[in-house]
Amino acid sequence: MRVVPEKRSPPVRVVALGGGTGLSAVLRGLKPHVAERGKFDPLAPISDLTAVVTVTDDGGSSGRLRREYRVLPPGDIRNCLVALSPAPNLLGNLFQYRFPAGRGLAGHSFGNLFLTALTNITGDFPAAVQVCAQVLAVRGSIYPSTAQNVTLEAQLADGTIVPGETKISQSLKPIGRLRLVPRRVRPLPEVAAAIRAADLILVGPGSLYTSIVPNLLVPGILKAMVQSRALRVYIANLMTQPGETRRYTAADHVRAIYDHTRSGLFDVVVMNRAAVAPRLIRRYAAQGAEPVEPARAELERMGLRCVSGNLLRQDGKIRHDEARLAKLLLDSFVRGGARRRR
Repeated sequence: MRVVPEKRSPPVRVVALGGGTGLSAVLRGLKPHVAERGKFDPLAPISDLTAVVTVTDDGGSSGRLRREYRVLPPGDIRNCLVALSPAPNLLGNLFQYRFPAGRGLAGHSFGNLFLTALTNITGDFPAAVQVCAQVLAVRGSIYPSTAQNVTLEAQLADGTIVPGETKISQSLKPIGRLRLVPRRVRPLPEVAAAIRAADLILVGPGSLYTSIVPNLLVPGILKAMVQSRALRVYIANLMTQPGETRRYTAADHVRAIYDHTRSGLFDVVVMNRAAVAPRLIRRYAAQGAEPVEPARAELERMGLRCVSGNLLRQDGKIRHDEARLAKLLLDSFVRGGARRRR
């Protein structure tokens, strides 16, 4: 009997935008399904994975290095590098090692110092990131959203101007408007090219106003997303953030992004449908956070398709389960080929 070979869908090109722990979780989940750089793998459903990382962080180790050495904040980039490196990986653990003591060293991670040193040697932060990617043998590509030294500024609902990501995230008043300083910011050419060539663009999860919106405030990134024929997917957060997104539904998150960019930017919203444990709800409520309500009907009225699943990981903290999220993304948008827009 003749054996008919299994028909496989062509691999897709994926771009993921964000920052903080949310983007790292997406990358870790997708990593096992990405073809090795420079090699054709018919079994890998993702031919190329590109991470675009926000660079407005001004707190902690990243903020100190930024002020002292005039480099872009390395923290979120470092987390993405480690997320896409093979595991288990001693080098990955080394990059995440944080010095517990020492004058000038306490609080710094080795990876942040390594990126800063390489930037001073090469004279170029994006080039330093690419060297680190080679050292860690990452699956995919990682780029800062811009090579320019930008800061984030917010106008709160009461008109107060708050400069800097750290102060913005600490504010307990609703945020009205965000802007980058300086206003005229250019993306890396590689970032715009990857977005235009993508089959699937993922945005989120992550802090709405300090991880998601800042990337989209770079005009060239927004323009490339609008021009791209890729399917554009927003991954909704699990919990609101005190002050920033208090009582925000998933529809409110999307509406805030549209207010800073343009309507119709997304085609699909991915959301969690599993219940959060009551004890965790009480713990988060004490901090002013609560589960993000889906508001599915409202999203559909906005012209968005909704895809949901059990995406929860509840191990003392509420976070996305990387494997479940990756499986949902693969099953819904990758296997069978990403359905690009007309």
